[in-house]
Amino acid sequence: MARILAAGVYMAEKPNTVAHVSLCLALSKKHRVEQRWIALSPNGKGACDHPMTLAVVTERTPKFQLLDRLLIDAQDYDWILLCDDDIELDFDAIDKLIDYATAYDFALCQPARTTDSFTDHPLVQVLPGLKARRTRFVEIGPFVCMRRDAAKLLLPFGNACGMGWGLDFVWPQIIEDAKLKMGIIDAVPVAHRIRPPVTGYNYESARREMDRLLAEHPHLTLEQAFTVIEAYL
Repeated sequence: MARILAAGVYMAEKPNTVAHVSLCLALSKKHRVEQRWIALSPNGKGACDHPMTLAVVTERTPKFQLLDRLLIDAQDYDWILLCDDDIELDFDAIDKLIDYATAYDFALCQPARTTDSFTDHPLVQVLPGLKARRTRFVEIGPFVCMRRDAAKLLLPFGNACGMGWGLDFVWPQIIEDAKLKMGIIDAVPVAHRIRPPVTGYNYESARREMDRLLAEHPHLTLEQAFTVIEAYL
């Protein structure tokens, strides 16, 4: 039985699935899952009454800065899950994800995206017939799974990463340098179709933060990152 810390930020004034995600996390039969959520409530608007809400933030704050507040003791856990508030997953998804991540020795992984989801990067869309793929890319959201050894290398995110854009090109360099594996799990896809991307923050600002992040850290190019190393049937 693994100790799992699930952390997420939900937008209190917008439609979200935080109750559904929280229930799916709580239904794990194989692991102990602790949940920590921050409600982002600009000007105090919206419903902030999720029972696992540890803080309510009323000023717009970059997501990964908020996640750092929740992950200060991440090294006490076997796995870290980063959860967005607008996804849908099966009730047994957590146990299956950890099973597949363990089977394929993924230190960093994500569930694939369903075909009806909003998808910025085609690589992450589910490929029917595959259980998983070892890749050089794991997207920063909407659901990220980090094993303890990966979390030690990737956390804390730091204030400079803002909304996290570009981290998914920095991460593979770090993971590969440490001789660890990463990948996408097709057997346990999640849906991301409640809200279009970039509805809660400014695109140009996030883009500038990404450019600055990539200028300061070794990283893969888009062409290098969008690579499947192995596919598992």
